[in-house]
Order: sequence, then structure tokens, then C-alpha cells
Amino acid sequence: MSDRQRVVGVDVGGTFTDLFVLDEADQSVSIVKVPSTRGKEAVGFMNGIGRTGDGAARIGTIIHGTTVGTNALLERKAARTGLITTRGFADVLEMRRRDRPQTWGLRGDYLPLIPRSLRREVDERVLADGSIHTEVDLDQVEQCAQSLLEQGCEALCVFFINSYANPANEARAVRRVRASWPNACVTASTEVLPEIREFERVSTASLNASLQPVVGGYLHRLEGDLRARGFDGQLMIVQSNGGVMSRQTACELPVRTALSGPAAGVIACAAVARAAGYPNVITGDIGGTSFDVSLVADGRVALADQTSIDFGMVVRTPMIQIETIGAGGGSIAAVDASGMLRVGPESAGSRPGPACYGRGNPYPTVTDANVLLGRIAAQRPLGGGLLGGLDVELARKAIQAHVAEPLGLDVLAAAEAILTVANAKMAGAMRLVSIEKGHDPRAFAYMPFGGGGGLHVCAMMRETGVATGIVPRYPGVTSALGCVMADLRHDAVRTINQPLGDADFGQLRDLVDALRAQCEAHLASAGVAIASVREELFLDMLYQGQTHTVMVPATRERLDAQAVAEAFEKTYQAEFGRLLPGIPARMLNLRYALIGVRPKFDLRLLAPPAGGSTEPAGVQRVHADGRWMEVPRHARLELPVGACIRGPAIFEQPDTTVWLEPGFTATTDDHGNLILRRE
Repeated sequence: MSDRQRVVGVDVGGTFTDLFVLDEADQSVSIVKVPSTRGKEAVGFMNGIGRTGDGAARIGTIIHGTTVGTNALLERKAARTGLITTRGFADVLEMRRRDRPQTWGLRGDYLPLIPRSLRREVDERVLADGSIHTEVDLDQVEQCAQSLLEQGCEALCVFFINSYANPANEARAVRRVRASWPNACVTASTEVLPEIREFERVSTASLNASLQPVVGGYLHRLEGDLRARGFDGQLMIVQSNGGVMSRQTACELPVRTALSGPAAGVIACAAVARAAGYPNVITGDIGGTSFDVSLVADGRVALADQTSIDFGMVVRTPMIQIETIGAGGGSIAAVDASGMLRVGPESAGSRPGPACYGRGNPYPTVTDANVLLGRIAAQRPLGGGLLGGLDVELARKAIQAHVAEPLGLDVLAAAEAILTVANAKMAGAMRLVSIEKGHDPRAFAYMPFGGGGGLHVCAMMRETGVATGIVPRYPGVTSALGCVMADLRHDAVRTINQPLGDADFGQLRDLVDALRAQCEAHLASAGVAIASVREELFLDMLYQGQTHTVMVPATRERLDAQAVAEAFEKTYQAEFGRLLPGIPARMLNLRYALIGVRPKFDLRLLAPPAGGSTEPAGVQRVHADGRWMEVPRHARLELPVGACIRGPAIFEQPDTTVWLEPGFTATTDDHGNLILRRE
């Protein structure tokens, strides 16, 4: 057996870089947690790799969830990018869908990623039926590219109107540009999104181009550092749809890495919940800055066809549906001008961090409230002591000055108020992905993860009516676990834009075959072992005259008019509660995904070892319900299978703390999860 039997998942967060290590040789798992280095993410990454035991030399595969691209967009630190487009269409990127930053206001600013001064127009025109009205002027294209280079552009996007119907003009222009452009950072809109609707296509392609130097440069440096330390395996990157792709594909299509870290966490939660016997689960990732919530129904994650990274930054690519709000451990609590207590969206982040970190932040955060109330032991902070001790007095002073005094409250009551507001915000996000999507949260379990998930799990169950909570074995490294569990995946889309009654399903099946061949080539280029292959097929459909579509599942075996019509009516009825009889249906886009299923490990490897103990490791003073109480403190990882603990109790482990409120019980199952229920 090869000595390179380790598979390592790496998730780089704002505060910590988390690693989940699976040793396939001896079927063992371990975790590593090191501080992140903001702006130099590779430093924390390599520090973590160095602590995996024998370092990079014994690792066969590394799967990385990265927020480098997302952060670059949010912080407006993407590469300087130029745009070449059809004459008369330079402002499509700025006009958007005529939406507003503030829905109910008439004021607001919007700065497009590519300013008007870096957009160029050339003569060319393809009609909506795909016929070429005007051949592209390649001399103009070359002159525009040279002009953009002279203005300091590192990347270039080529977007021609109606190129989804016929990409010939756009392809010729891109070939001419690539012959002289000094790097590989040239994006054709149809290579990223060959789909109808010009704004979504130019937005996605422009974001992709602007991220190519940033993400590509980061991954190139990272792989170089790994090779220098003896790693000669495969480096894979998690996509926002929960699948993984090769490093090379990630460099070509970096826009698909947006939200890859949270997506990996949802994949892990879905697998852990299924193994524990709960196919329906709401997941909640509480990190230092945000609360990311998603819903898994019947064991399947919910996919969206597009999202907005920030206002006006629309990415149209399949991704797991995740709702994000500013309610993490570092979210700042403050009393606004109206006298209302608010928590977030501003965050203290990892630097300087909460007030109790002692790094100069004077404002109270959710973490400060948990520390003051005794739910986080100041002498044993999250991260296994990587942060050192926490300063309770600094937390007290911050809450006293900025919350207690303005509201006329006792400092402990003010700390509880901070948690009450934060919990209400998080419960609202859970309702958003469940009730507002037609799901009863009482039919779902709740699985918290992230460093702060276990501190708020009982509150979330109380607020939403969820009857069961599932705290995974290693909540603080769940996204890293998801990296190890994710399958290879490649997605493709084509616009067909045909009435259902006139569709040629023979041609449609030929198109499916062509898309499969394209996806197979991408999977083969990854160079990693897969156990099996499966495909997913969807049709974007709508009634004639409508604008918005629903994603209708289809299969190759039943790709015919009757089956598609039945699937459309079922999907539309579930989405809107009614049908529109008498109006013909239309197929707009065909979406295809090929999934290369990677070998899975038995999640019972996470089960506690035999011989554990239910005896408390000590007692901790916790303030709850307006009073102090002596609460037993348990070493969570030492609890045996079947251990049942009644609240109140504290469970500690290096990557998180779980606060079990009075009236709740926690039982350890044979996968190492804590199963929480209300008495």
C-alpha cells in the first residue's frame, strides 16, 4: 500500500484555519486547528499542513475550501479588468436589472467592478436566432485589448450580445486577444455561461475574469509551497455547489469558488445527518462574522442557480442555497440612535477580535456576552488554547459602557439581551430557509457547526420549534470534513428556448450527450480516483410570457414531452401553489451536471473510543435565566456511546463549546454526535 494514504480537507476561515485528516491506511481521523493569517491565507494553510504528522510528504490528496475569491470581491481587491463588448452594449454591466441598493430608498451608490473607462466596444452583431448579422472586426478587438493593457489591466472579459445563440464571433475575438495578451487571464462569456440574459452573463464572466489573477496566483503559490515540502499528490478545490474540481479548473473558472467553505460544511452536515438517521436537517454555521444557514430535505442539498456576492455582483452558477446574516461570535452589539439594541452586521473579525481578546477592540460582541455569562470558560477558550486566555473584565467593561448604561440595565442582563437579539436574528434566518420555502421546521433536525454553533443550539431549538439538535463530533472543523467528503462535479448549461410542444427531444438527447462528454473531460483532468459516476439533469422552465423560471428535474430515460410536462407541473405547483392551465409551457435552459463519486469513509470512525466516562471534569459557573448556577463541565470527546446527560451542562472540546440548557438532554450516538432533545 502507498505511504501517501492521507486525505486532508482544509478550510480557511477568518479566525482559524481548520484541517480534517483522514488516514486511509489505518482508518483513523484527526483534526488540526491553527490561527488564520488574513491577507496571507497560505501561511495559515501551510502551518496547518505542517502539523498533520510528517507534514506534506504523506498526503495523497488535499481538498481546499477557499474564500480568497469571495473576500477579493467583497473588499474590492480583485484584479484590474477590462471589457470588450458589442457596440452599444458597454453599459449592460452597470444597468443591471434596475434594482436598488436600498429597496425602499431612492438613494444609494453602485460602483461596477469594471469602470466605464475600461469598457470598449467593437463592431459585431449576432441576432437572437444565432445568425451573424455583422462579422466581428478583429483589428478593432486587438486595438481595444492593447489600449486596456496600456491602462494597466491584468485581466480581460470578452462579452458579445447574443453569443449564447452563436459563439462564433466571440470565439474569434478571444483567439485574437489570447495571441497577444501577456497572461492566461482572458475570459469569454460563453466559456463561463453560454446562457440567455445578457446582464447575468456579463456579470458572471466579468467577475470570473477579475478573479483569475487573484485566485490563480494564490493557488499557484500554494501548490508551489506544497511541492517544496514534498507534496506530489492532487490539490483539489471545493466549488460553491458542494462539488470539487481540479486546481487547473479552479484557475480557469474561479467564480465557481464563491462560498466554497460554507458549501463544504453543508455537504458534511447532510452526510452526517443521513448517517444518524435524519434526512431532513437545517444547518447553521456560526463563525466569527456570520451565521450561514441552509436546508437539506430528503438528504439532498438545495441548489440555487444564482446568487449575489454583494449588491450588483451577480454570479449565475449552480451553488448551494445558503442564507447569510451578520450574527457571528465577533458581531458587534450596539445601541442605535433610536435606543434599540442591535447585533451586527459589523464585526470585530479575527483582528482585533472581541473585546475579551485584549487586542484593542472596545466594543462588545456576542463572544464577550458568552464569556461574561460563563458559557465560554475564559481560561479554556475556543481553539484549544490557540488564542490564550480571555479577559472577562474587558468583556464586562465593553458591555457595561456600550449596552448596559445606554439601556439602563445591569451588565449581566445586558449580556443576556445581546444573546437574545443575536438568537432572534439567527432564528429568523432559519425560518427564511424553511417556513418561507414551504417547509415546517418542526419536521427537521437542526445541526449547528462552526466554533459558535454549540453555544446557541438550544436557543435555536426553542426559537424555531425544532425538536432535535445534532451536534457533530467536530463542529469547529465541519467545513474541513465536508472538503474530504465532497465529490468531483462539473456543471454545464445551454440555452434551448423552445416551447415544450414544439421541442425536438431527439436533438435534446444529443445535446445531453455533448454536455456529458464535456463534463467527462473535466472530471478526467482532475486525476483522482472515483468510485462511480452519476448525472443530474434539470430544465429551466416557465409559462409563455413569464420571465422567471423554475428548475425542473429530468432524467435521460424519460426525456420526452409527457414526462417533462408532468415534472414541470409538479415543480411549479410546489413552488407557487397553483398552475396556469391553458398557457403553454416553455423550456429555456438545459442544465447538466456530472458527479464523480469519490470513495467514502465510514462515519463511525468518528465514534468515541471505548472506555469513556460520563463523570464531569469539573464545575463551571454559568449565568442563565437571571441567576448563577453551578453547571457540570464534561470533556465532550471522552463521553462514551450512549451517554445521556441532562441539562444544564457544558461540553468542552478543542474546537467548540456546547451549552446544554436546563430542560434539554444530550445523548452520544454511535457516530459521535450529540443528539439533543427537549424534555
